[in-house]
Amino acid sequence: MGVFERFLSLWVALAIVAGVGLGLVVPGLFAVVADLQWARVNLVVAVLIWLMIYPMMLKVDPSCLKDVGKSPKGLALTLVINWLIKPFTMAALGVLFFKVVFAGLLPVEEAQQYLAGMILLGVAPCTAMVFVWSHLTDGDANYTLVQVSVNDLIMVFAFAPLAALLLGVTEIAVPWETLIAAVVVFIVIPLAAGMLTQRWLHKQRVERLEGRLKPTSIMALLATVMLLFGFQAETLVEQPGRVLLIAVPLLIQSYGIFALAYALARWLKLPHSVAAPAAMIGTSNFFELAVAVAISLFGLSSGAALATVVGVLIEVPVMLSLVAFAKRTRGWFPSAVDPR
Repeated sequence: MGVFERFLSLWVALAIVAGVGLGLVVPGLFAVVADLQWARVNLVVAVLIWLMIYPMMLKVDPSCLKDVGKSPKGLALTLVINWLIKPFTMAALGVLFFKVVFAGLLPVEEAQQYLAGMILLGVAPCTAMVFVWSHLTDGDANYTLVQVSVNDLIMVFAFAPLAALLLGVTEIAVPWETLIAAVVVFIVIPLAAGMLTQRWLHKQRVERLEGRLKPTSIMALLATVMLLFGFQAETLVEQPGRVLLIAVPLLIQSYGIFALAYALARWLKLPHSVAAPAAMIGTSNFFELAVAVAISLFGLSSGAALATVVGVLIEVPVMLSLVAFAKRTRGWFPSAVDPR
């Protein structure tokens, strides 16, 4: 793992500090960037999101779908957690905290925005960083590739309906056309570009390209974080407690989903090399997509965008703590390679 991935928490922290500082010193610059929009999609953020997502999509190999039957229990666990449990527990926690527990601490409209950001994180399971978490826990690389590929293909069809359903249930008006456009722009196009690249180039050249683009992907992530915190600079300085309020339900969701997935993996007697990445993909979020959609739907300086960025802020340290836990509990699982 390279220096970028190893110290990602530090880089994210520095990007946040730089964003807040620049947002206070040169707010006019951020105002100019905010005005660069087309069809409610900010063009600067869109370019950065593409730079983040495209290298990830180079890892998605549809041909590996023929190996789905080799790890049915592990894959079933991943899909149940990602699409039947996680989105609904995230929405429920959001409603609990922002409509009940924190009801007297926040304006109603602001609380609704934070709830929307949480929902967008909940319906966007991890598609890239899980490769890092799987590697750190000595996960089965082939299984991880299968689960990510299947997950991404499902996301093309399930993200928009699930997001619209949950946002509608919580009484947040969302234009369908904007949500569908975001799926096309931030999932379908990068996924298609990754598949076409794999088709046109030899496998070794694709791997070299992915390796060369990895630093660019992380730099784009940091630039996006810096921009988003720059747009939120005034709010963060005047009301730093907002970040803490958003972090509370996100932390409960992250550790709760991991505990559930890990316990089910143990009950299913999956080997650790499958159990660890199966739990990690449900715990981690595709925050690049959630950030992009939050901006498209609600705006760069919205509470929804801030909530998704807080997801970025807490994810890396949370996941590293879970990696350490998974490594210490390797003995809880059988060592057999066959997860059936």
